[in-house]
Amino acid sequence: MEKAIERLEGKENKKALVDTACQELVVYGLWDGKTKMKRWISKYLLKRQVAPEDVVFWPTGLLAAGLWQYRMEITGQAGVRTAADKAGQVTDGSAAAVVEQIDSVLLAYYERWRHRGYPVSYLDDLLAGETLLSAYEAYRKDGRSNGIIQGRNAESYWEAIEKLAAYGLNYPTDEMGSFPYRAAQKNGQVFVDAIGLACPFLYRYGVVCERTDAMELAVKQIVNFLAYGMDGVTGLPYHGYCMETTWKYGIIGWGRAVGWLLRGMVGCMVTEYGAKRLQDSYISLMDAVLAYQHKDGYFSWQLQAVDGPVDTSATGMICAALRQGIEMGILSEPVYEHALWAGRYAIGESIKDSQVYDCSGECEGFGQYPQRYGAYPWALGTALML
Repeated sequence: MEKAIERLEGKENKKALVDTACQELVVYGLWDGKTKMKRWISKYLLKRQVAPEDVVFWPTGLLAAGLWQYRMEITGQAGVRTAADKAGQVTDGSAAAVVEQIDSVLLAYYERWRHRGYPVSYLDDLLAGETLLSAYEAYRKDGRSNGIIQGRNAESYWEAIEKLAAYGLNYPTDEMGSFPYRAAQKNGQVFVDAIGLACPFLYRYGVVCERTDAMELAVKQIVNFLAYGMDGVTGLPYHGYCMETTWKYGIIGWGRAVGWLLRGMVGCMVTEYGAKRLQDSYISLMDAVLAYQHKDGYFSWQLQAVDGPVDTSATGMICAALRQGIEMGILSEPVYEHALWAGRYAIGESIKDSQVYDCSGECEGFGQYPQRYGAYPWALGTALML
């Protein structure tokens, strides 16, 4: 077990994950020349609708969030770490170099978005706003540049934050006030993904700007999903639901669905306003989830499929939300820290060549969970949060 934890938390090894995350952040999801040509033909010659290139899509948003959290840890600004977390914290002079590296790549990431006019295409894009808002908060609190937000770009980046917030606050909702995941499709389908993607940003924006409407909108997404998207037997979420049909969609206990829900919940409990509404449900869900953790710390791609493939993205997302709950004092029993330790051990076991393997591929929709496993940004980003 110690060797696996060292693979995740050893200073040199964590630095290797940072290096990979930095490389992925600036290239992942961008169209190459061949793809651009195909898209051009589809749009202008075949007159088909073509989705725009999204430079702040959710995989890079997760990478940015993981890098920023690690940056805050090594600068001593991330809160109290558990006993299981302390071994790999960077404390010597190399921390400054890591911070500079992270700041440089995050600035390049957001500058690329700025140069394109801050396009916002999907709810998913709000995930990238979390890191930008956190950097802006740090800039405002410290009264000085932090490598990302600087005097010359602060106003522009605040405009970007406001644009993301406006997108979320004005996004279409169903009759209960929930976000249809792809509103343009007009099918009314609510995906749990949106809770982890959009709610933490909207809630934090509400806190910073004293906008209770933003905080309430974020909490409402979660309250509604807990009311209409859960399985009554296991206490686990479906992938989604639709108020119009009254049906629940996808499978029960898809690992990343659980991770998205927990991530959204803990992100909306950073103040008393959200904690009062969500804390009991968060604890109950976490208890239900941990019942499916393997003895070696992993979670399966579908939690109840305990004899199926393990999934480091599900394991990482669940354990990142678990860690936040412990650090916030919501989860205080030893069983929770043991579960976190086991999860971090599992992630360490899947690290090879500065990548996090055993990660399931991108979901293609309700009931479409390709059984492809490899190294993807959604495992790497969450590993940096552990």
